[in-house]
Amino acid sequence: MTDIYYESDIDQSAIASRTVAVLGYGSQGHAHALNLRDSGVNVVVGLREGSASIGKAQEEGFTVLSLGEASAQADAVMLLLPDTEQAEIYEQHVAPNLSAGDALLFAHGFNIRFDCIVPPDNIDVVMVAPKGPGHLVRRVFTEGGGVPCLIAISQDATGNAKPFVLAYASAIGGGRGGILETTFTEECETDLFGEQVVLCGGLTSLVKAAFEILTDAGYQPEIAYFECLHELKLIVDLMYEQGITGMRYSISDTAEYGDLTRGPRVVDDAVRAKMKTILEEIQSGSFAEEWISESRSGRKNFHALESAGHEHPIEVVGEQLRAMMPWISAGRKSIQESSGGQG
Repeated sequence: MTDIYYESDIDQSAIASRTVAVLGYGSQGHAHALNLRDSGVNVVVGLREGSASIGKAQEEGFTVLSLGEASAQADAVMLLLPDTEQAEIYEQHVAPNLSAGDALLFAHGFNIRFDCIVPPDNIDVVMVAPKGPGHLVRRVFTEGGGVPCLIAISQDATGNAKPFVLAYASAIGGGRGGILETTFTEECETDLFGEQVVLCGGLTSLVKAAFEILTDAGYQPEIAYFECLHELKLIVDLMYEQGITGMRYSISDTAEYGDLTRGPRVVDDAVRAKMKTILEEIQSGSFAEEWISESRSGRKNFHALESAGHEHPIEVVGEQLRAMMPWISAGRKSIQESSGGQG
């Protein structure tokens, strides 16, 4: 098993004298900036002109600069803007302001893995990837915990890249939850695969398909919602806390037998073959090319699919049912309220 680093293993002095520019103040950006600052790190926030996040960052007391100004003022620059926009922003605003010995940081391996950004060889190039969305990175930190982080080093020009990246990861909470080392390629490819096949693409498609099958068969949409979406959290929480075996121990024998005998019929060899094809598309770079092309052409297909998802009957009935269960979000800001835009 790979080594896991905790706060006691990390020398925080490796970041103490650095100035970190966090470019972007969206989901991850606001969490990194706030957690770093609360850990005693000197932070400036870089945002595009007219960004909707400027006011939110200023309300938190940050010095908000242009992307170029923030990059020039710092000796460590964390890019937390959309993957498809990072290359252009890097070329225009970051690259001209890098000096030998600076550090360029990423939270995802996409732009380095697919050679969208090619940094000079006299800087450190590292990654800190929290294994959770930004609002949780911040919330768990304020509660005294930390979301585990992955770190990677693509380029160690100074010889001090590892102590620095460990200190950065620990400063945003990773040292409390555990820090694991990987590579840009491994993180990027497994992250994209997990998002597409399980966490987002596979999960939402499975939930919607099951909902449609039940409602098409004449069952009430409210009942279908509870069975196919609402109760999903209960099962995932058990898996999160105790693994698959612990979840199966906690459910009824009837549910476990259905799990063991019917699950493999849903995810059969044909589904596994499609999963492997998706992995191959990620590894070959064809998914990255497709996504970059879609983004540069105005995201017409992306927005059409997104709108269709918003209008799906499961979203309509879900909004009505969640209004009946205010305890679900009691005392919590919505994700939209707790973070800004994409910076």
